[in-house]
Amino acid sequence: MKKQQTFTDIEYSCRKKKTRREKFLEIMDEIIPWDEWVGVIAPHYPNGKRGRPPMGIERMLRMYLLQIWFNLSDPATEDAIYDSYAMRKFTGIDFMTEDVPDETTLCKFRHLLEKNGLNKLFFDAINRVMVATGHMMKGGTIVDATILNAPSSTKNEEKARDPEMHQTKKGNEWRFGMKCHIGVDAGSGLVHTIEVTAANEHDVTVAARLIREDDEVVYGDSGYLGIQKRPEVRDDAHLSMIDYRINRRPHSLPKVSDNSIDWERLIEHRKSSVRCKVEHAFRIIKCQFGYTKTRYRGLMKNGNRLYAMFTCANLYALAMAGRNLREA
Repeated sequence: MKKQQTFTDIEYSCRKKKTRREKFLEIMDEIIPWDEWVGVIAPHYPNGKRGRPPMGIERMLRMYLLQIWFNLSDPATEDAIYDSYAMRKFTGIDFMTEDVPDETTLCKFRHLLEKNGLNKLFFDAINRVMVATGHMMKGGTIVDATILNAPSSTKNEEKARDPEMHQTKKGNEWRFGMKCHIGVDAGSGLVHTIEVTAANEHDVTVAARLIREDDEVVYGDSGYLGIQKRPEVRDDAHLSMIDYRINRRPHSLPKVSDNSIDWERLIEHRKSSVRCKVEHAFRIIKCQFGYTKTRYRGLMKNGNRLYAMFTCANLYALAMAGRNLREA
């Protein structure tokens, strides 16, 4: 999406430094396979034979990605493009010749992606390319889950909280929301499987769905203790043969004298040194993209958003490692 430079572009090119937002957008603009993603959306997009001509697919896709990367509402996304030169440059909008798509258009585009499950198609397509090019090595998986808070207020039209969310107690704190379970490649730290449930669903009950067919070893924190005894694991020929390296709880480790080597804690430390890779994916989602609280009602809509976010998180992690999607 290259255009002739405007006076604004020339003025901004004379700055001493680029902002972090502008650098981030340039990285994502370079690594995302735009043509492939547009091709996935095209069969489901309005053809423009009736009504007003539709906006370009790539333009709407870029606007949608800005929304999830910076955790913006529909009106805030439209306003941000007017306010921010970096965002306007990323979308390729020139105020002299065209208008910014309004919030209603963005809302309809998001519903189109949700209705057809296109974000999951993006996620699966990117992962297939990463496996084919050797970026994602099979054989080991790290499983983990995190709670995403949801609004607990009943000040809405239904006078009730989201029925698909649930409350749970973590430590001494009660949380209301949903839980995101992910399976991460043990070698590269890239996410390969996503599951969403209510917050009261225990981590170990979803673990079997996060394991790939050719995994030989699985890492997890103490929340996954006893996974070998689960019926879906015990009765499955493949899952029952996997080596489960689950961290033990600290208080269950035996105490040793000051002069001896604590082998048990050393083993747990080695497990944790591998398992920590799963936290990097959550860091990008929560700290980089600011997604700590659900945006929509229902698991389906929030799950669809998570597929898009983890797809971009995988690509961003790949770019930060100095690698390209197509390089073997």
